[in-house]
Amino acid sequence: MTIKKSNLFKIQLQNILENIAKDKISAMQTFRKELNKQLSNLKNMPYKYRKSYYYDDEKVRDMIFKGYTIIYKIYDEYILIVEIFNHNLPVTSNLK
Repeated sequence: MTIKKSNLFKIQLQNILENIAKDKISAMQTFRKELNKQLSNLKNMPYKYRKSYYYDDEKVRDMIFKGYTIIYKIYDEYILIVEIFNHNLPVTSNLK
């Protein structure tokens, strides 16, 4: 099983990393490294995290990481990382 990242996720993550880097570059690097490790671990246990609060689909999951919610969807052959946010609501609602 592979991990794929949506364009939305990549943009959101870049914005988050830039904001963290404003305070401390090493904190941004640590955040990115630990996040990548957590995302990579999804291959071994894709259903580890709770069913999504935002979507009514067993295959859509919410991973909480350092105050951020990461929404991902499990497909037969890969896991799609859809978005990351630290707000009460996701940016998109058109996950299919």
